[in-house]
Amino acid sequence: MTSSPMALRSGVITRYAIGSIGTGGFATLPGLVLVFYLTDTLGVAAWAAGIVVTVAKIWDVLIDPVIGGISDTSLHRTGSRHRLMTIGALALPVFFLATFAVPAGIGPAAAAVWVGLAFVLASTAFSLFQVPYIALPAELSARYDQRTRLLTARVAVLSLAILLFGAGGPMLRAIGDPYTGYVVMALVAGVVIAAGMLVATTIAPRGAANPSAPRSSWTSGYRDGIAALRRSAPFRALLITFGLQAVATGIMLAGANYVAVWVMRSDDALTFLFVALIAPAIVCSPLWNTVARRIGKERGFVVASVLFAVATASLTAAVWTPGSWMYVSVAVAGAAYAGMQALPMAMLPDVISHDARTSGPANAGIFGGVWTAGETTGMAVGAAALTLILTVTGYVQTVAGTTVTQPASAVAGIAFGFSLVPALLTLVSLIFLAGYRLRRADIDQPEDA
Repeated sequence: MTSSPMALRSGVITRYAIGSIGTGGFATLPGLVLVFYLTDTLGVAAWAAGIVVTVAKIWDVLIDPVIGGISDTSLHRTGSRHRLMTIGALALPVFFLATFAVPAGIGPAAAAVWVGLAFVLASTAFSLFQVPYIALPAELSARYDQRTRLLTARVAVLSLAILLFGAGGPMLRAIGDPYTGYVVMALVAGVVIAAGMLVATTIAPRGAANPSAPRSSWTSGYRDGIAALRRSAPFRALLITFGLQAVATGIMLAGANYVAVWVMRSDDALTFLFVALIAPAIVCSPLWNTVARRIGKERGFVVASVLFAVATASLTAAVWTPGSWMYVSVAVAGAAYAGMQALPMAMLPDVISHDARTSGPANAGIFGGVWTAGETTGMAVGAAALTLILTVTGYVQTVAGTTVTQPASAVAGIAFGFSLVPALLTLVSLIFLAGYRLRRADIDQPEDA
């Protein structure tokens, strides 16, 4: 089910983009503060914190293709993906609050189990919304440039959400004692996340229902997802590229709090880092739309990735001379980050429609489920990689109210994890992007004109 080639209405673009307030908030806050919450408030060892986050993400990877199949079934049986998205939007704030509501006095082991279970449930609710949300662009427009416009608008709002949650979350966290602060942060964030998601549910296309359509199963979700990967070379190339870049950004996101506290020696630096990263991303999102129109999405994606790698590599100097100069490099990385998000996500609906033309009826939910699983895997590996770096370099965990001194090796490890490692991963990802062969002419067929 795809739209006609008529122009997208501005109201549809706006409401779709507002959904990224929810997706950006959920992607940002756990990635930013969850590991830190475990190690520096609950006293959980870094390796154990890594396990907690990784287990939740593994669960995500397992269920995302299944949710993709369920989403496609819901579309065929009810005519819309609206129902699944709404369930996820309403359930997420409840479990998000539970994740950060560990009572004071609970031991590290019990706290780790509490957070792990609650975060798994929150992640499940998020997937119920995110997977069909990712599938919608292929059904909202059939045109190459319209999809870019839709997704660059989404990334502008996504960037704003990252800024608000990344800067505002730590500020809310500072209210009261550490335990109370995290609860306040989770409560406010959860409500805002749900509101953004609910707005986006209103633009899910509604078509003819077919109650007799076959239902999806656990196995069919995996089977269809594997089949999509096997037959679509552009999908494989794009997914691997985006997944590796998700590892890079996952490391940086999880490491930002540590960079602020232990490298820049300032709790306030975390807010400034996010402003430096996201403000340029908001401003530059329309620019990447222009770049894509002139040279194509895939070439624009390469330009953005190289710029990001150069900017993050320059942060390696922070190992020896940390300082306010870092904000400049982060700002350049932020401008590039907007393109690294908008362009591949605008390429995904092109992949879906191309697959429908060459292989039969579209299964946008399946593609969305596999895509979300890949992105989730990348972010999880990034967070886990940071905990491995912390463990290997001798990072000392603590509980709230206790002061420790970190060894120089741990501080250097944090700095390298925030700079050189993401730069190398981004450059390696471009090797796989060479396998992406779709161009504008493959999408805008004459019959669509």
